[in-house]
Amino acid sequence: MVIIIIGILAILALTQYGSYKETALDKEARANLKLMIAAERIYRMTWGGYYPSSNMNDINTYLKLFLSTASNRRWDYLATANDVTFTTCAQATRNGADARTFRMRQTRNPATTDNDPVAGGSCP
Repeated sequence: MVIIIIGILAILALTQYGSYKETALDKEARANLKLMIAAERIYRMTWGGYYPSSNMNDINTYLKLFLSTASNRRWDYLATANDVTFTTCAQATRNGADARTFRMRQTRNPATTDNDPVAGGSCP
């Protein structure tokens, strides 16, 4: 009887572990998107324009970030910017079975700024 109860508890714990892990990974992606937006603003203040490339190696080099570029990374990141409309957008897409996408967009006009990364979201 004790073994059956322990088995049931173990099954419940394993199913919850997957959920907690994915929640933590979502929080990681959202935090990285906020860092990317902030890095784009700093780059614009320093160089007079947004950084144009969306290559992850270039994002790490020129925006001074440390996003994983390993082949087994959990997220693919993309950054786009428009110097005319002063809009920058960061996107994270989950690698693996569930290809969730979070986007964060910021413009000079605070009324049109998405302050928190949202699933789906809007980017130019």
